[in-house]
Amino acid sequence: MSVRLQKFLAEAGVASRRACEQLIVEGRVTVNDRLVTELGTKVEPATDRVAVDSKTVAAERKLYIALHKPRGVFCTSHDTHGRKRALDLLPSGLPRLYTVGRLDADSEGLVLLTNDGSFSLRLTHPRYKRPKKYRVKVAGAWRAETTARLLDGIVSDGERLRAESVTVVRENELELIIREGKKRQIRRMMSAVGHPVQRLVRTAIGNLKLGNLKSGQWRYLTNEEVHQLLCD
Repeated sequence: MSVRLQKFLAEAGVASRRACEQLIVEGRVTVNDRLVTELGTKVEPATDRVAVDSKTVAAERKLYIALHKPRGVFCTSHDTHGRKRALDLLPSGLPRLYTVGRLDADSEGLVLLTNDGSFSLRLTHPRYKRPKKYRVKVAGAWRAETTARLLDGIVSDGERLRAESVTVVRENELELIIREGKKRQIRRMMSAVGHPVQRLVRTAIGNLKLGNLKSGQWRYLTNEEVHQLLCD
């Protein structure tokens, strides 16, 4: 499948997308020994030979990782405050990775990391509405009428937020499935109904479960798991 040259270079770890565009405009990139200076040029990663400053650029191996993010760890590529990131829990020497979507620092559980932009888009773009499951401990005893409110939808800061399903595990612990994935959605919903979140753990994304991964542990996804996530 053909991709834009600047995207290929960025995903191969050469530089950021914008910096790669600048390399092309400056005449430092060749495709099959032909100088290319036009942005938007497409290449076939499997067959075309791409070089920057006469050095061949190899397509980066696609990686897909599941991580059990502990509380207090941030899902960000860069942090100027020296705070611990999800990426810091992985071994050095891996290709440049980034988290698929976000899980706020106060929350725990399943986070995916990859260097595959198409995979990330399929899991995060609102039009795909991937289901995500959470175990939530809240303040106060839960009541049935509150479940109905979450299923109907809560208005918060001008946005309508709703749960697809709510299962009461015990009087102050729930299992929720949401598809919208808006910023701090569950915390906002729970605050709106008078049950602030005390603990929030993401246990599944689509059909992929957190399983037996301990806090801070990670593993590679299997080819079958990647395929299932893309086809859900």
